[in-house]
Amino acid sequence: MEISSLIGPFIAVGMIIGGMIAKGATHLIPEIMPWSHGGIPSILIVVGGTAGALLVAYPMTDYVAALKGFMLYLKKPDANRDEIAAKIIELAQVARKESILALEKQKDSISFAPLRKAVKLAVDGTDPTVLQDTLETEAHFHMEEAEVAVKFWEDIGAIAPTIGILGAVIGLMNVMGKLDQPKEIGPGISVAFIATLYGVGIANIIGIPIGKKLKRNAILHHYAFEMVIIGIDGILSGLNPKIIEEKLKVFTNSHEEE
Repeated sequence: MEISSLIGPFIAVGMIIGGMIAKGATHLIPEIMPWSHGGIPSILIVVGGTAGALLVAYPMTDYVAALKGFMLYLKKPDANRDEIAAKIIELAQVARKESILALEKQKDSISFAPLRKAVKLAVDGTDPTVLQDTLETEAHFHMEEAEVAVKFWEDIGAIAPTIGILGAVIGLMNVMGKLDQPKEIGPGISVAFIATLYGVGIANIIGIPIGKKLKRNAILHHYAFEMVIIGIDGILSGLNPKIIEEKLKVFTNSHEEE
């Protein structure tokens, strides 16, 4: 579990409420709660309107897959580059001391799926050029698919504020019908802007941040794929494990510490 994914939204909301308290606007807090008089219609307009607009923009399969991306946002990246580098070097040492076929026994101990697949192809005698093309194609495909979820959440950040403005316009239109009731105008305008508040909040606390984290996770996963391609190419070429290690260092935390 990625702890920052959990505490980040709470800190953001907490600081906003803290700022309202510091500004002496505590009377507004009950009004903007989701269960308040203005909160329920605002949620229907912003959340429902944004969800509907995204259904227009994305095929259902991409829509569902992008929503599942929320679980990836909560998890730590599954590709630990230090562990992958160590495993590749271990495989290189085995292949150098024995043979490529000796890697067959190592497959079950490989946790990173692309590396496990690469070893299987290598053991099966796949031509190195074909193997590299296969891995590069798969890496490109995974990156493109990850970008769909990234764009989906970024689009929430783009659409939600606009739908929020639409909600404010609807609220103001309602207020215009009560100009003969001066006491209703002030509270009515206040309620009208709750939808805008929700739209901006959802965009900047949920949509855009989730999109950015998913993009970073996709990049890290792509780096891991690149490590596999470099490592397997080095193993099949008979490179010294030390040389392979140096090539992989650029992707690892040890490189950042140098």
